[in-house]
Amino acid sequence: MPVRRFAAWLVHLYTASSAVLGVYGVVACFQGQFRLAMYLMMLTMVIDSTDGALARAVDVRKQIPWFDGRRLDDICDYFTYVLLPVCFLIAAQMLPNPAWVALPVLASAYGFSQDKAKTDDFFFLGWPSYWNVAVMYLYLMQSAPYTVLAWVIGLSAAIFVPLKYIYPSRTRMLRPLSLAVLAAWVLTFSCLAVRPDPSPRWIWITLALGPGYYVGLSALLNVPRIRAALGSAEAAGAQPR
Repeated sequence: MPVRRFAAWLVHLYTASSAVLGVYGVVACFQGQFRLAMYLMMLTMVIDSTDGALARAVDVRKQIPWFDGRRLDDICDYFTYVLLPVCFLIAAQMLPNPAWVALPVLASAYGFSQDKAKTDDFFFLGWPSYWNVAVMYLYLMQSAPYTVLAWVIGLSAAIFVPLKYIYPSRTRMLRPLSLAVLAAWVLTFSCLAVRPDPSPRWIWITLALGPGYYVGLSALLNVPRIRAALGSAEAAGAQPR
């Protein structure tokens, strides 16, 4: 039906609009408008969090079978979640040497290119390159360059560790709660990001509300998997040779 196909194209356009916002975010970074850049990063996250539900609602794959919306989404996500934050790191001079940005760029290129970057049961495998969130918090907390470097190294390494992280809009476990908590975080943090002098107390509150909840729930859901792996290893070690 023409109407449904038109709606499907609008959804793809909505996804692609995050890349346009990302371009303006890069410009804002190199013009020293870091609050604006953070707000644009938040907007791209809102688009990424909602376009999947819209795509499923209008069944974009059926309406436009020759166009790969997932590939478009990955392209936009790599730009807005990785390249835009890396530009922020460079422009804000947050690292001891800008050459260190090669770590997140290359590690995330690997992460995005895995066949199982998103698992069949709707988890991300390995840390899902939320560099925008990490960079915004490090900037707001006025972290020292070597502190930022330590986080960049640690999070780059986490991409290669095959732990599962929740996909908030699709992981079934506690999905309504996750969506509610993360929506509250987006609203609160968006207001915080554009304030000239955000309260340190509120920075820590939003850190616990958003990233803290996300990492905590992901770690909790990995416990049965880790136990099963350890049990299998113990059973294999107990077998006679």
